[in-house]
Parts: sequence; C-alpha cells; structure tokens
Amino acid sequence: IRDLGLRRPIFRQVAAYGHFGRDDLNLSWEQVNRVDELKAAVGL
Repeated sequence: IRDLGLRRPIFRQVAAYGHFGRDDLNLSWEQVNRVDELKAAVGL
C-alpha cells in the first residue's frame, strides 16, 4: 500500500474511463521500475 501510494485519492480518475492504454495518469501500480528487484526476490 505504501510503496504503490494507494492511500492517495486518485481512483476517481480511473473509475469513469478506466486506465488501460492511458499514459496521462502516471499510476504507481503501472510502473515497472522495480522489475529487477521483484525478480530477484522470487529467484528469477
């Protein structure tokens, strides 16, 4: 919750039109900047 910033009230932006294919929202859960860290954590 903390790492993804899910306590910020931004969900109204995606509630009406969704978020797939939109680059204007900069949603934390769409970021891939931690891919290497997560792969290492699961042994990949």
